[in-house]
Amino acid sequence: MSISLSSLILLPIWISMAQIQQGGPDEKEKTTALKDLLSRIDLDELMKKDEPPLDFPDTLEGFEYAFNEKGQLRHIKTGEPFVFNYREDLHRWNQKRYEALGEIITKYVYELLEKDCNLKKISIPVDATESEPKSFIFMSEDALTNPQKLMVLIHGSGVVRAGQWARRLIINEDLDSGTQIPFIKRAMDEGYGVIVLNPNENYIEVEKPKIHVQSSSDSSDEPAEKRERKDKVSKETKKRRDFYEKYRNPQREKEMMQLYIRTWGRAETQTEGEAGSMPGARRGTRSRDSRIALWAKGRR
Repeated sequence: MSISLSSLILLPIWISMAQIQQGGPDEKEKTTALKDLLSRIDLDELMKKDEPPLDFPDTLEGFEYAFNEKGQLRHIKTGEPFVFNYREDLHRWNQKRYEALGEIITKYVYELLEKDCNLKKISIPVDATESEPKSFIFMSEDALTNPQKLMVLIHGSGVVRAGQWARRLIINEDLDSGTQIPFIKRAMDEGYGVIVLNPNENYIEVEKPKIHVQSSSDSSDEPAEKRERKDKVSKETKKRRDFYEKYRNPQREKEMMQLYIRTWGRAETQTEGEAGSMPGARRGTRSRDSRIALWAKGRR
């Protein structure tokens, strides 16, 4: 039976509380103080000290998994299905490992859409500049020219991306169960144009820039000696806080921010009053026909 570091840290406090509860009024005050201390301890953060680094492979081979001829994910050496509880009593670490594998699966499905289904990856918006966030969808060659039949596939909400129905089914069952690939192949065999949308890929994540707050004392009318004293206290406080944060959360993940993909036009945007009462004109959005025309133009 293993004892975690967090249990060892809290054990003396629990023992002290048990001993104090047998005493008088003074001891009850100490009990209250200890309870207050316990309430301030973030057990989730404390348990992070027990877990291994959140460092995971970025390929299926690195995870020692591969898809077999039936489209099932199996361990390369043992032939066993994916095991979620790779390390016991480390649910957060296991979940992060599962999510890392899921990201690899997503890229693998993208490759299958292009290689096995012969779909083209189309960047959107088609008139995006180099610096602005972009997303993408997948289309068959005849998606915009097929005069009779078009199938548009849209996945559900959550972590799934283009070409997927459910990540859980891909990992635990097989590719046919969890991806849109069987539907795409059948549709193309029956003469449909195909568009695979990617609505959950509507933003990109970038690391949040660190904001350096300038000390207000620079513009203060306080005496120089008082400003220096305040600055010294501020620096010491920050040093203690940084030390505590490093101890409390040694595996602190990067703070990320989301940059959303543009969903309205730029050069061809209609201004307010230009289109009268046309729906969307006040929001500066293109009409459906103009968006499709620009899309088709971008594919030529």
